[in-house]
Amino acid sequence: MRTEANVFIVPALFFFLAGTAYGIFTHWSEWVGFLAIYLTGGMFGMVAIYFKMLERRHGQRAEDRLDAEISEDAGEQGVFAPWSWWPLVCGAGAALVFVAAAVDWWIMAPAGVLAVIGLVGWVMEYSRGQHAH
Repeated sequence: MRTEANVFIVPALFFFLAGTAYGIFTHWSEWVGFLAIYLTGGMFGMVAIYFKMLERRHGQRAEDRLDAEISEDAGEQGVFAPWSWWPLVCGAGAALVFVAAAVDWWIMAPAGVLAVIGLVGWVMEYSRGQHAH
């Protein structure tokens, strides 16, 4: 996970530096610009912190070591639901959010409801019914 964390740490540092430079050049009078750049750096930073936490929790993986063998990564990599319809519901909710941005803001309410229903259904898919664990 060290490589993945570094992939997000470098842009985070760049955006914090760029936001500071933008603020200096605009004499900190234009609030939206440097704040948006700082928030972009913050989003990259959150993902980097998450990957660092995963690295501490799980240790090094085979692909993180130079002396690893290909056979070390053999086996099951995770649980996936290829027959799930919930990603379609989440996608419809996200599409309606973009429609709301283009057409009118009242569409945002049903879009949010649809997106939340899809997300909860997707997360809880293996917690109930035929495939419950």
